[in-house]
Amino acid sequence: MTTLDAEPAVVDAVVDAAPTAEDVARAAQTALRGGDPARWPDKLPVRDRLAVLFDTGSFVEDGLLARATEDGLPADGVITGVGRVEGRPVAVIAHDFTVKAGSWGELTCEKQIRILERADRDLLPVVYLVDSAGGRLTDQMGFFPGRRGASAIFRLQVKLSGRVPQLCCLHGPSAAGGAYMPAFCDWVGMVDGNASMYLASPRVAEKVTGERTTLEEMGGAMMHATVSGCGDEVFDEDWQAIAAARLLLTYLPDDFRSPPAAAPSVAPEVTGWDGVIPGDPNTGYDVRGVVDRLVDAGTFFEIKARWAQEMVVGFARLEGRVIGIVANQPAVRSGAIFVDSADKATRFISMCDAFNVPLVFLQDVPGFMVGVDVERQGIIRHGAKLIAAMSSAEVPKYSVVLRKAYAAGFYAMCAPGFEPRATLALPTATIGPMSAPASVNAVYANKIEAITDPDERAAFVAARTVEQQRDINLLRMGSDLVVDAVVQPERLRAELVARMVDADRWSRETGRRHHLISPV
Repeated sequence: MTTLDAEPAVVDAVVDAAPTAEDVARAAQTALRGGDPARWPDKLPVRDRLAVLFDTGSFVEDGLLARATEDGLPADGVITGVGRVEGRPVAVIAHDFTVKAGSWGELTCEKQIRILERADRDLLPVVYLVDSAGGRLTDQMGFFPGRRGASAIFRLQVKLSGRVPQLCCLHGPSAAGGAYMPAFCDWVGMVDGNASMYLASPRVAEKVTGERTTLEEMGGAMMHATVSGCGDEVFDEDWQAIAAARLLLTYLPDDFRSPPAAAPSVAPEVTGWDGVIPGDPNTGYDVRGVVDRLVDAGTFFEIKARWAQEMVVGFARLEGRVIGIVANQPAVRSGAIFVDSADKATRFISMCDAFNVPLVFLQDVPGFMVGVDVERQGIIRHGAKLIAAMSSAEVPKYSVVLRKAYAAGFYAMCAPGFEPRATLALPTATIGPMSAPASVNAVYANKIEAITDPDERAAFVAARTVEQQRDINLLRMGSDLVVDAVVQPERLRAELVARMVDADRWSRETGRRHHLISPV
């Protein structure tokens, strides 16, 4: 029996059941309110987080009424849409921790998939405000196995990688498979005490492995920022992480087709170079002192500052232009390259190349670390990753030898054979397969040991050291075109600026291959 054939009382019931405009408005208000955040007084409610992220009044939301016909699932626990960050359109995924702990159900996944598809179509940067307990186990068929489930989210994140910037602010948990959402992002800022990433909870880990641990120890913000390298920075408050993401966007373009926007030039924070780089190659110093004298004041945005600290990487501006800095840190482990520091530099170089950011390498490196431990950790494989990323980066590259540049570390930091636009050297620079004293010991070890008289032995070593130094001295490097210019420190900034202007018309090579096979 059709509705037209129904008895009048039945028709009245159907009409009465139809939602009114007021019903829709009430459902929208319920969705906007979300759950009750009072249980989490140290967390910023999700819509307050959006207010920090976006320019006032610019956010346009999608899917507000998801699950509006069901109780207790306002917007199905996730807010998606597009707003403006300093006038630029940016897509967002923001989990509402007050709705089923931000867990993912069928429509939670669908909303996230749709905004990522839109970001791919319209080339929109994406900011993820993550605070989710993972998949909603009461809706397993909705989020897990299907074509529009969590796997499609990760596929789209990978598809967007290197196409548009993807930044993550981790405000709470990112559990189980959901932990891969921040892992696929270009930058992850974590809120101390609340943010966590883990594939299994401490309780599950104990059942599987017998280990007893805490959430902070296994997946907390400080652990990921200092040990695993999954986190880029740790913040005390939600708003600080979001403010950092807004700032980082100013160093990145909207998409892969264009360079980052320039800004007005600012003089360096400090200018004097006396005592910045010690003459003794074995004396440590903080390479950030060099950075501060090169870049526009207050513009250095360091990436993964707490992890693998023997390497310093980050974005900065040089007379308003965005650059990427890759620098050895002599103050930590003498600046030698370890497994983690190789990975740190590799990822940053890849990010700069994806988004058309020129690279400046600041070399003061004794080489890759050696020994049983690092060989077992795969130092050769990780070093190969770094060299492959550096070599394949097509953005303009500039190499500056600050002091020592030895062994394969010289290669990894963009030696002349990897075609930097220029190899520059300060007057303190020394380049060679190893230091002169080490070279003498390697070549003449048996002869040195055979000399019994201490004075004679010292004289022999000194003479051979002078010979080695004569072979790798800076004048010889200039004469043989290993370095393009020897620059006084006070002139280094101007030299780099001039050379970058000359490379303004660079373009990418096309049609050579699909991609390299990375030595993962």
